[in-house]
Amino acid sequence: MIDPLAEMVTLLQPGAPFSKVVNGAGRWRVRRSDTGQPFYCLLLEGTCRLSVDGLEPVILQQGDFVLIPAAFGFATSSLDATPEDDVVSSPVRLSNGEYGVGDRHQPVNVVMLVGHCVFGSPDAALLVSLLPQLVLVSGQKRLSTLVQLISDESRATRPAREVILERLLEVLLIEALRSTSGTSASPGLVRGIADERLAAALRKMHEHPTRNWTVAQLAKEASLSRSTFFERFREAVGIAPMAYLLAWRMALAKNLLSRQQAIAQVAERVGYSSASAFSVAFTRYAGVSPGAWVREEGTVKTAP
Repeated sequence: MIDPLAEMVTLLQPGAPFSKVVNGAGRWRVRRSDTGQPFYCLLLEGTCRLSVDGLEPVILQQGDFVLIPAAFGFATSSLDATPEDDVVSSPVRLSNGEYGVGDRHQPVNVVMLVGHCVFGSPDAALLVSLLPQLVLVSGQKRLSTLVQLISDESRATRPAREVILERLLEVLLIEALRSTSGTSASPGLVRGIADERLAAALRKMHEHPTRNWTVAQLAKEASLSRSTFFERFREAVGIAPMAYLLAWRMALAKNLLSRQQAIAQVAERVGYSSASAFSVAFTRYAGVSPGAWVREEGTVKTAP
């Protein structure tokens, strides 16, 4: 049985090029607007406030883990700082290799490990759109251990470092996403698979992407009426069932094309009866033909 969440995270091709330990002292506030750049934070000690644009602020405590898959505008701050306060700080490198924010003459009130991920998938934007806007997990020791392993590995120069980091990040993302509360998550795959009925249909789509699915067939897999299934799926996942299936097929296709699979083989593996039928669907979806997309992707990968 295929796990849609694990399959999606694997397809994202996560990497961890950057992480650092930051401690805050006194009153401080750091504002970030790294749109599109995934951000994670693990609180090692103390407390702070996280404010993400469009969402209610949350208080983070020791052991909490936060993942913002697409890094909307957000800020972290001490509990006594407000958006109106003129205490915006930039992290300063300290003598021990860590970074500090705030007033260094005041007691430290938080220590956190922060970092950026990168997603190597050629269709990362689509896949990230199926993740919650904010993943917050409290008090999960497994996540703390994973993040610490990633931090240690990223600072080391041991053999196979990149392979180890890639696998650790895959596990971290899966662990974080499955630890979220499905019903309270923003629309996306995580919320969809938290619904037992919808999860049955999603698993079937991922197990058999080549099948000529209809809404009625998927509704039967979910043991729901056609209309109920359609509305429930769209509300939970954020897009209609057939739109999700098309998007998933195209994400698979881009991954196969990036691995230099022949167009005819890709067409067969994602459910199209011929290369020409696949080319028409791909061009309509991506805005360029499969051949042109491969050439553009190759140019991007080989650019200095």
